[in-house]
Amino acid sequence: MTLKAPKIPQANTAVEQQDPTLLTVNAGASSSAPSPAADGRASSRRSTYATLSNTLANLDMNSETKLDLRDEDLEELQELGQGNGGSVKKVRHIPSGVVMAKKIVLIDAKPAVRKQILRELQIMYNCHSEYIISFHGAYISDPNICICMEFGDKGSFDGIYKKIGAIDIDVVAIVAMSVLEGLIYLYDVHRIIHRDIKPSNILCNSKGQVKICDFGVSGELINSIADTFVGTSTYMSPERIQGAQYTVKSDVWSLGISLIELALGRFPFADSESDDSDLSDLEHTLSPGRPISMSAKRQAKEDKKKKDRRKSKGVSLQGGGMTMSILELLQHIVNEPAPRLTPEDRYPVESNNFIEACLYKDPEVRKAPKELVAHAWIQETLDSRPDMETWASTF
Repeated sequence: MTLKAPKIPQANTAVEQQDPTLLTVNAGASSSAPSPAADGRASSRRSTYATLSNTLANLDMNSETKLDLRDEDLEELQELGQGNGGSVKKVRHIPSGVVMAKKIVLIDAKPAVRKQILRELQIMYNCHSEYIISFHGAYISDPNICICMEFGDKGSFDGIYKKIGAIDIDVVAIVAMSVLEGLIYLYDVHRIIHRDIKPSNILCNSKGQVKICDFGVSGELINSIADTFVGTSTYMSPERIQGAQYTVKSDVWSLGISLIELALGRFPFADSESDDSDLSDLEHTLSPGRPISMSAKRQAKEDKKKKDRRKSKGVSLQGGGMTMSILELLQHIVNEPAPRLTPEDRYPVESNNFIEACLYKDPEVRKAPKELVAHAWIQETLDSRPDMETWASTF
């Protein structure tokens, strides 16, 4: 939450010079002393920024490739996206010429949130994997924290398939392998679970390298609960929707949904194609042969209008249009059979077996990342050595 400093007459204002990354505090004579509550909030905020700045400075000292990051040295090149409580911009670090992605996130001053932010920044600094987007550093820009990451110049797979259509199944296998290796690294080395696997968090560069991003930035660096719910719940495993504990196998479910989406070129969960009948909402509610009254028809039409008004706008479903509300979708994920690659004869048998292993409803039965990375489909694709750099050059 941003706290606005009280307005003080210009003549009585003195500006205290500080480190530019810290909160600037206006101090001056005033006709009345600030209330204890206001003074406490200001003190808490100063403490938050000081703690974050000191932590970032210590992390920079231990960084192998330190970049001095500040707003004035970063040239904004392009807006990459909005959402998850902040924005992402493509920027160029002028002194070094390095192009990177800068994520701007509003800082929440609550102690629990501050602790989580510091933990996640520490993890980012310590992550070194060819399957994880690298971290250039972070700095404070009141009232935000700016996190600078490696720039995937080909964008996310969400954007790629929407640009070129369904992704070749061999490329999908490389995506699967890369994400699994990233998940294994995060869990084995840092004991963290990604929690947000989806096509928009899987990036590609001109070399054809596939890397995951937004690992561990779980909840606390994300300030919009509604945005997180809508955006992430569509890839959420059945056990998570029902409130069970999150495990790395929940990430495996999200991966399975993401792979189907890339291979089909559309989100896999969708209602059957709607027909022109206004009676579609009465399906399965009437006994066979039972006549439909005019009042029932009118009621069905009204119900359909209400249902259409309830449609959520943040989820991409079949054909690019929303065919289920969020609550309907979550019920569908929990109660209906998991999606598959269809038609099955268009895809390798092993790819369907792999997807099935990702999407068992029971997490005890669902395969773990280490088991899946050794799957025959992954190994066969690696043996065939698909040229990912050439593929990436086609769009």
